[in-house]
Amino acid sequence: MVNIYNDANSFGDLREPYQRHRFEIAAPDARYTLNGLPPGDYALLIYHDENRNGELDQNFVGIPREPIALSNNYLPKGPPSFSRASISVESGGAVHQELTLSRLMGERGLFSVGMGTIVRSSPYVDSDGARLLAIPTLVYFGERLQVAGTVANYNLTGNDRTRLTLVGELRLGAYDEDDSPMLAGMGDRKTTVFGGVALSSRLFWGINSSVAYTHDLLGRVDAGRARVGLSKGFQFGTWRVSPSVSATWLDGTLANYEYGVPLHQATEWRPAYRISDAVNYQGSISVIYEITPSWLAVISTSYETLDRKIANSPLIDRRNMTSGFFALTYTF
Repeated sequence: MVNIYNDANSFGDLREPYQRHRFEIAAPDARYTLNGLPPGDYALLIYHDENRNGELDQNFVGIPREPIALSNNYLPKGPPSFSRASISVESGGAVHQELTLSRLMGERGLFSVGMGTIVRSSPYVDSDGARLLAIPTLVYFGERLQVAGTVANYNLTGNDRTRLTLVGELRLGAYDEDDSPMLAGMGDRKTTVFGGVALSSRLFWGINSSVAYTHDLLGRVDAGRARVGLSKGFQFGTWRVSPSVSATWLDGTLANYEYGVPLHQATEWRPAYRISDAVNYQGSISVIYEITPSWLAVISTSYETLDRKIANSPLIDRRNMTSGFFALTYTF
């Protein structure tokens, strides 16, 4: 099967090609000819349709299961770049490509290692610092398990359009009591791990949706949260840019743990304050830059607006928070 792309975004998702062509395999080194392409820039995806279903079989996160080759023998370890795979077709001219099929994930999946940094601003009164955590970065993409920095997913069921997964995520402690005089005596809010289930779907125009519920697995908060979000990816040369919007519901226990003031910790200058369930809103942009097919830089920034009930807490003096993540990884 030969898929021809003339659009960077479609090629970045390996979906909706400009043209499809089917050939019976005549020999391991056979020649195949494509005629009648208008002049322009194109990228080719060639794959062996092992089960003869006419489609490129992909796993839950869109990584091809069947042997593939891309034009220029480009073999990316992340979202493919149209600019690296593109070939120019001129009127009356011919372009020759000698391509070798291979399984992108191999037998064990794709492994990446590197270093990453998480940073998050603080909304607390008189706190002029930011929460900062440097971590070794492990990224793994397998048939069912995917690990990316502080997030892990295990696919239970589904296909390349809709999937149900188990999810786990590291949640940084909201504050240490020495971050601000207002927090003195409140105790440190500890980093923990939230886990639960998520349903992800691919909608129209390449938009992805997700709905998830997670709960504190370590019992440090014994609380839960739910999240709904929409995202879409765009390809610009060797840059993959993915904006997203989301809403996150915090149950009252979690909202009070991070933003409330219990009665026994109230003082003359810090009155008791209790919060019911709250909803925060977030806009994010994630960027993957392909330095080489094996070296990737990952950058993510987000802007979060706190629920008014949270913003009215005596601990809080700003309603908005920013956070970011940066990692440099090498894929084997």
